[in-house]
Amino acid sequence: MPRTIGLMSGTSLDGVDAAWIDTDGERIAAIGPTVTIPYDRKMRIDLRRALDIAPSLPADSALVKSLVDRLTDTHVQAVQAVGRAADLIGFHGQTLLHRPDRRLTWQIGDASALAARVKLPVAYDFRSADVAAGGQGAPLVPVFHAALARDLAKPLAVLNIGGVANATWIGADGTLMACDTGPGNGPLDDWTMRHTGQAFDRDGVLARSGRADAAVLERLMAHPYFARPAPKSLDRLEFAGAIRDSGLDSLSVGDGAATLVAFVARAVAATVLPGVPQRWLVCGGGRHNAAIMAALRATLGVPVEPVETVGWSGDALEAQCFGFLAARVVAGLPLSFPGTTGVPTPMPGGRVAPVP
Repeated sequence: MPRTIGLMSGTSLDGVDAAWIDTDGERIAAIGPTVTIPYDRKMRIDLRRALDIAPSLPADSALVKSLVDRLTDTHVQAVQAVGRAADLIGFHGQTLLHRPDRRLTWQIGDASALAARVKLPVAYDFRSADVAAGGQGAPLVPVFHAALARDLAKPLAVLNIGGVANATWIGADGTLMACDTGPGNGPLDDWTMRHTGQAFDRDGVLARSGRADAAVLERLMAHPYFARPAPKSLDRLEFAGAIRDSGLDSLSVGDGAATLVAFVARAVAATVLPGVPQRWLVCGGGRHNAAIMAALRATLGVPVEPVETVGWSGDALEAQCFGFLAARVVAGLPLSFPGTTGVPTPMPGGRVAPVP
């Protein structure tokens, strides 16, 4: 089986995760070291600026070129920090824009430069083929969730809370359904930064200091996204206008944070699944937020547990996934399915940048 290093830089804009995994894209033989290389403050600020202006941002602009150079450096550091031999890299890149309704998804990063510097072939561009075929281009992690959960009791739901939250349903017969559920950490991180100067609400302290405002929450839940059937996916800033118009800014800092936490949980609960799962397993940065986990438990009505309870790594799971998907790219296996992204048939994807 190929030994891969998966790389993920998510919509939370916190840094690059890297994870070693031994897999053929169907079976997982071994999971190895994981590392995180945080973005510095300037990188986070510049990425957020690029996100804010992405629809009008030229791909050859000075800002994008600078970000690509710095992203390459950070990803090289991440590969080197894993410290274990590999045969293949899975490189997601940093998403700036995701508009599948316009058949558009944009992840920046230079796979060829990365391959040249780490001396390994790099699988990349995982989403474009799906979007071009009319799919949502996200989420791509369900097939990895299913491989990890092969021996777990089902039906089971897996919730990933990054900047955006997404859910995977795995039925008793192995059926997969997935979609983005709604906001994840993104709006709460932005609120926390604006009001406290901190990058995120550590341990949910800010949210736990306030109370959710029911009227604001109902206005947020009126967003048309929640009436759309799955599969469906989101851009990180999808709810920016709704949040701006909801009256959130009239609330205290603590009440605003509590309302955004309640928004995460209500959005998950509003997601229509094929049935009630036996439990929810939660991964991603959001599982570290005690306020989010408490809101999920109060709202979902079944056990809600971090993925560590079944031996998975919640921080490294998405990076591991892109190592797994890299192996599927090389093997020509599907990355997405009608029930996960809405493509007409199971869809291979990705490209490989060779070592020059």
